[in-house]
Amino acid sequence: MSEGLKRLNEAQRGVTANPPYDVTPPYTLPPSMVTTAFELPGYRIVRNLGIVRGITVRSRSIIGAIGAGLQTIVGGNITIYTKLCEQARTEAYDILVQHAAQIGANAIIGMRYDANEVMQGVTEVLAYGTAVYVELADPSGSVYS
Repeated sequence: MSEGLKRLNEAQRGVTANPPYDVTPPYTLPPSMVTTAFELPGYRIVRNLGIVRGITVRSRSIIGAIGAGLQTIVGGNITIYTKLCEQARTEAYDILVQHAAQIGANAIIGMRYDANEVMQGVTEVLAYGTAVYVELADPSGSVYS
């Protein structure tokens, strides 16, 4: 066996088919506690728990690619790709939220998406942000002053 193939086999031993954390509902972070902003109005950040991410890699099926090709002839919204993109973003977001909850966060700030083509027809979607622990800014319990 060649040296390169040996290294590849060694590297693949640690790879599992499942993500390193459970990605099933229920989540402990409500959608209102995830924001693209760097603060949550009415709350103060007590602890910064660091960067969290959710990643998924998706590919088009040959049938989906043919269907999308036919839709491009007609024009308009290519629903097959729209659904694929939405599923990938939803899955990446769900993993992000689960990851944050597992390290003790009750909010995520600075949340963003990123996508890259890994190879032709295979796309990585990444959701990332900063996991934080927040408390109400007004100790009386009212979010509004």
